[in-house]
Amino acid sequence: MDYIIFALVGLVVGAVAKFILPGKQGGGIIVTAILGMIGSLVGTYGGQQLGIVSAKAGTHWIASIIGAVVVVFVYSLLTKKSST
Repeated sequence: MDYIIFALVGLVVGAVAKFILPGKQGGGIIVTAILGMIGSLVGTYGGQQLGIVSAKAGTHWIASIIGAVVVVFVYSLLTKKSST
């Protein structure tokens, strides 16, 4: 059950990250969920290591979205087609 919730949270966070970033990032619903899950892990872990994310303050969502924005941005750079 935890994996299903994690996938749904990843989908929501990935969709918010794609909405925040301008332009077309590509990828479907599965790619969005995977990028959101990776971003959620990166943002939460990074925030915990910096000491700015705590479970009491409810900052996991913010850290997850920031992490997903970074991951979606990197993904869009890696999959960007060259215009030659």
